[in-house]
Amino acid sequence: MAFEEVTANYVGAFDGTLRFGASPALVIVDVVMAYLDPGSPLYAACEGALASNVRLLNAARVTGIPVIFTNVVFQAGGLDGGLFYRKVPALKVFTPGSPMGAFHPDLTPRGGELVVTKQYASAFFGTSLASTLTALGVDTVLVTGFSTSGCVRATALDALQSGFAPFVVRDACADRHPAPHEANLFDLQAKYAEVITEADALARLASRAG
Repeated sequence: MAFEEVTANYVGAFDGTLRFGASPALVIVDVVMAYLDPGSPLYAACEGALASNVRLLNAARVTGIPVIFTNVVFQAGGLDGGLFYRKVPALKVFTPGSPMGAFHPDLTPRGGELVVTKQYASAFFGTSLASTLTALGVDTVLVTGFSTSGCVRATALDALQSGFAPFVVRDACADRHPAPHEANLFDLQAKYAEVITEADALARLASRAG
């Protein structure tokens, strides 16, 4: 089925929109070396998305909105990773102290910026992220990071289910192949989130700063 047919098939059933709220936060999902180092089994050739994340991070810091980074760390042997760890053997790169779990030098948390360490795809599952965002008065999350079909999608879905409007920034997300990247962005836009460009996200932040 051609893309135009798929789009036409969704018309009338998935036409809703979410409002960008008054109190956003930036959630940067797993922008760590495992996805940026060509020697990693999770490498996703996502340098362009990295640059987009850097620009968004700088804008968020200027605006003063909360910034949350996520990373992944498993106990040795993956005991705390459960079936997810068993299903995806490449997650073994996220052992404690592994350089694959390190943040990129251009996208490193500053003091006072929250780091949420997780063991599953969603940044909300098994973490304090939802309660922290609620305490901060956040109503909207700009979601970026790796990978689009995995942890970004899961985080955006759980943001919606937790009462935060998810705005996924397509330029700042990446996947191993364009096909799952685009397919998941399409589905997120249809059902769970607003998918916006980096330019749109920057304009929203600039407007808020103004």
